[in-house]
Amino acid sequence: MASKEHVTRVVAVTGGKGGVGKTNVSINLAISAAKAGQRVLLLDADLGLANVDVLLGLKPRKNLESVLCGECDLKDILLTGPAGIRVIPASSGTKSMVHLSEQQHAGLIAAFSELADSVDLLVIDTAAGISDSVVNFVRAAQEVVVVVCDEPSSITDAYALIKVMRSQYQVSDFRVLANQTHSDSEGEALFRRLVAVTDRFLEVNLRYAGEIPYDDSVRKAVKKQEAVTEMFPDSKVSKAYATLSANLLKWPMPSGPSGYLQFFVEQLVSMQSEQTVEYC
Repeated sequence: MASKEHVTRVVAVTGGKGGVGKTNVSINLAISAAKAGQRVLLLDADLGLANVDVLLGLKPRKNLESVLCGECDLKDILLTGPAGIRVIPASSGTKSMVHLSEQQHAGLIAAFSELADSVDLLVIDTAAGISDSVVNFVRAAQEVVVVVCDEPSSITDAYALIKVMRSQYQVSDFRVLANQTHSDSEGEALFRRLVAVTDRFLEVNLRYAGEIPYDDSVRKAVKKQEAVTEMFPDSKVSKAYATLSANLLKWPMPSGPSGYLQFFVEQLVSMQSEQTVEYC
């Protein structure tokens, strides 16, 4: 069981839609934080179409499905990624992974609790959309980073996610990260567009987390199945991730139990519907 003195930051990276670069943000944010001295755990929480391991060229022998079926412990599936980050691979293409029963989530509580003392930052790469899985991970996290880009559907879908989280689950604090921007002013302009809509219709607190510039080195790194912050450490996009991670480490630490890793998983369990899914 984790000690109550150690506090883990839990940050969910989400976007409301696919194609905004959410997984790349999660990976490179995790690596940048690790380079800054943090012990980082990256959870691939896209429980239907996992791809963190693919983007990093990692080859998991087992994944979360194996843990939930009782084949092994959580520590047995951890992969070591760039800069020493640890990666929890999810199952890819397994429909039953999208809806976990309460019993399966309960099994994760003890597993995560065993890791808690060795983790400073948990980065959660959620799935796209507003599925139950996404909602639950976002609700349980201490910080929610909503990734947007300069596409009308990106702003629309980000607003839809924020609206659902506020109206149905009383989540009111979000940080907005502009990705693939082409100028210094584009990111703040995207943020203002989103704020203009939320201020009219929702009572939420949006804070600007910064921007990640468009850089062709990202595409080159993806093709090589490497993180851009590793393959091109001096690129403008890598420097932006370093700034983002430095700012993240200045965000307020949790003052209550919501900062503990096991509490995060306990929240997931409490949020599950009564539907039980036949799994293994």
